[in-house]
Amino acid sequence: MSTTEQVQGTSKYSAKWQERFAFFDTNGAPGDPRYKAALKTLPTFGKKVLINANVIAFFFGPIYLFVLGLWKKNLALLGTIFLVYVVLVVIFAILGMEFPKALDNGLGVGFSFTYAIVTNYAYYLKEVKGEQGWNPFKGMRF
Repeated sequence: MSTTEQVQGTSKYSAKWQERFAFFDTNGAPGDPRYKAALKTLPTFGKKVLINANVIAFFFGPIYLFVLGLWKKNLALLGTIFLVYVVLVVIFAILGMEFPKALDNGLGVGFSFTYAIVTNYAYYLKEVKGEQGWNPFKGMRF
């Protein structure tokens, strides 16, 4: 074993994931009051974003969750997105209106934020706790 491996450890996770996992181990789920208090004490905005959101998931949510092995949660989110769009399309069709572009864009950004916020804790549950359920919002503060 080289000295670099001895110093850094032999974890299969990057430093970012190790930091996120340690934060969740210490402070609990995002729905836990300890989590919110600990998040406020982080020194920089960048650290808060690192723990609380996942930038890759914001831009590539459905693909990224499949890559991380969170396929059950991903299918649940995709099903929710599909149902929301179907319901809205039906409502606008009944009203004889075209689906507003602004609403479509707003929903897209909203669902992207959902992926960004859900991903870190969901991956922690899978990798550290061994939980691989269908509920993408488990432990969240919604």
